[in-house]
Amino acid sequence: MAEPRTAVALISGGLDSLLAARVILDQGIRVEGVNFFTGFCVEGHTHAIRSRDRDRPKRNNALWVAEQLGIRLHLIDVSTDYKDVVLNPRHGYGHNLNPCLDCKGFMVGRAYAWMQEHGFDFVITGEVIGQRPMSQRRDTMPVIARESGAGDRLLRPLSAKLLPPTLPEREGWVERERLLDFSGRTRKPQMALAEHYGFRDYAQPAGGCCFLTDPRYAAKLADLWRARAARDYELDDIMLLKVGRHLRPRPHFKLIVAREEGENRFLEGYRKQFTNLTTVSHPGPLVLVDGEVSDGDLDLAARLTARFSQGRGSPRVRVAVARGGGEPRILEVAPLPAEEIPAEWYL
Repeated sequence: MAEPRTAVALISGGLDSLLAARVILDQGIRVEGVNFFTGFCVEGHTHAIRSRDRDRPKRNNALWVAEQLGIRLHLIDVSTDYKDVVLNPRHGYGHNLNPCLDCKGFMVGRAYAWMQEHGFDFVITGEVIGQRPMSQRRDTMPVIARESGAGDRLLRPLSAKLLPPTLPEREGWVERERLLDFSGRTRKPQMALAEHYGFRDYAQPAGGCCFLTDPRYAAKLADLWRARAARDYELDDIMLLKVGRHLRPRPHFKLIVAREEGENRFLEGYRKQFTNLTTVSHPGPLVLVDGEVSDGDLDLAARLTARFSQGRGSPRVRVAVARGGGEPRILEVAPLPAEEIPAEWYL
C-alpha cells in the first residue's frame, strides 16, 4: 500500500483550525500541527497573573486542540523574526496595529518551510472566506498563497469548495467533495460541525488571542514608540503592556501600576530593571517607572503611587523609591487628588 499523504496544520487554538484539521484527518491524511509563538498571542497570560482570575480554568488552547485531535503539535518561537511583520507590514495595519495580512502570510510561509524540511505534502489552515476583513477575503487569499511560497500546496478545507482546486485536490490526495463551503462571519456552520464531531468546551469561535487587535493595547504600543522615538520593542516591553494600569504624566516617563496582588507579584520580577515605588505606611501597589526621571519627576510619581494606595485619603503617605536594585529612600508625600489626574494621562 502507498504511504499516506501528510499535511501540516496551522493550529491557532481556535475552532476553525480544530475543524480544518479534523476534516483532513477524516480522509486518512496524517496531520501534524504547528503553533507559532510571537509574543502577542499568549494563551491565558493575563488570567494566569491576576488573583481575581485564580479559579478560572487555564489552558493553552493550541495544545488542547492537538489533544482533541490526537495529533503531534510543534510549538515554535518566531518572536524575533516576527518583529519585522509588526514594524514593517507590506500590506499595512487593520483598525489597530494588527498586520493581519502580513501575519497570515508569515505564518503560512513558516508552516510551508516546516513542511519542506520535514517531508510533508501540503499545508492546511482554518481560514474561511469573508470571516476576517483583512486576511480572509476572496481577493487576499491568493496573496497569502503566493507571498508565503506555499502556492497551491495551501489547502483551506473549510472553504475549499468556493476556491479553485489546489494540488492536493487535483492529485487526488484529498476528495474535494468531502471538503466544505463555509463563508462569511457567522460561526453557526462551524458550531454545528463541532457538535457533529462531539467537540465541547472549545475556545470562543469569534475570539482571538492577538493583542494587536485590541485598541487599548495598540494605543499603549504606539505610545511606547512615540516616547522612545523608535519603532522597536523587546519581549519584556510587549509583556508589560498587558499588565497593570499605565499612566504617562510626562512625555519622558510613564508609570506601570499594579492593580491587584497577582499583578504586584508579576511586576516584582522587574524591580531590578526599573525605578520602582511602593507605599510603606499603607498597603498599596508596586509601581514601575519606565523612562529617565528627575527628583521632581519622582515626587510626582510618589504622589501618584500614594493615590492608588489605601492611603489615598490620608494627608501624608510614605513611599519607598528605589532605582533598580539600589537601596530605597523614603519620600513622604500628599496623595495626588483624583481631580488633578487628567484623563489623557491614562493609556
